[in-house]
Amino acid sequence: MDYKKSKAPVNTVTRNIMDLSQDTGNIYESVAIIAKRANQISVEIKQDLSKKLAEFASYNDSLEEVFENREQIEISRYYEKLPKASLLATQEFIEGNVYYRDPSKDNQN
Repeated sequence: MDYKKSKAPVNTVTRNIMDLSQDTGNIYESVAIIAKRANQISVEIKQDLSKKLAEFASYNDSLEEVFENREQIEISRYYEKLPKASLLATQEFIEGNVYYRDPSKDNQN
């Protein structure tokens, strides 16, 4: 997923609690859903970054040589400028792009 194309803000934004709790009816449940999605996003971003930086890994044990790779620096800057995982997850939740279910409510039907 290309997180740069997301509409999520880069900085923290104050949200109305009632807007977040509209879908679930409970603010704590909404926050738990957002937190779990944020964890998924952060793992995915970390895997992407690790995969891209693995290409630049040097396997010699020489401490004297330090290589400055321009591409590696650009990749790191790209990931630093991305919105935080919690902001991405909150934006996805507000837009209705997060699938969630409550097993306790499913059993009552």
